[in-house]
Amino acid sequence: MQQVATQPDGEELSLAERAYRAIRDRLVLLEIRPGAPINEEQLAQSLGVGRTPVREALKRLQYERLITTYPRRGTFATDVNITDLAHISEVRQELEPLAAAQAARRATAADRATLTALRQELARAASRRPEPVELLHLDLQVHRAIYAATHNPYLDDTLVRYDNLATRIWCLFIERLSDMAGHVEEHGPLIEAIVDGRPDQAAQLAGRHVVRFERAVREAI
Repeated sequence: MQQVATQPDGEELSLAERAYRAIRDRLVLLEIRPGAPINEEQLAQSLGVGRTPVREALKRLQYERLITTYPRRGTFATDVNITDLAHISEVRQELEPLAAAQAARRATAADRATLTALRQELARAASRRPEPVELLHLDLQVHRAIYAATHNPYLDDTLVRYDNLATRIWCLFIERLSDMAGHVEEHGPLIEAIVDGRPDQAAQLAGRHVVRFERAVREAI
């Protein structure tokens, strides 16, 4: 996935932050497979950074349950367990509607421009049937843009973590999902509600989206 090199305000990201985002998305999209060993030196070389930024990134990723370290064995990408889906969805069903409503209330002009651009990208994707991995990238971008528009860093951080875990489960069953494009396209009306400043409708659409996601994954098992 193409990494964003700057913060929304244009400040350049630190090396540790760049390493964190790059490794995080490799783990989330299962480019680093569940259970695979994590090699600091190889990651540093592939990212063009030193081992210190990678080490700092890995500490954060361990806290976010994306990697795990075993004494005398090493560090590995965490397994993806379908049994976690109910717990993840339980949290998201409460927080995703809250985030959507707050985004509708608080989104700045820049937030609305970002979301509008993503709405247009959704429309383009719907017309050309992109590959599943491209849809996954787009799904992550939409969710992260909505969370950022809440301007609540604690809510943002929490939901990014849970959306990452949900996406890993999605990736595991991606070949079995019957209407992945339709699931991603559901974001269109949600984005419109946020951009138009309709918090109640945004909350309702966000909650429905989480429920449908869990149902779709369970049907694919």
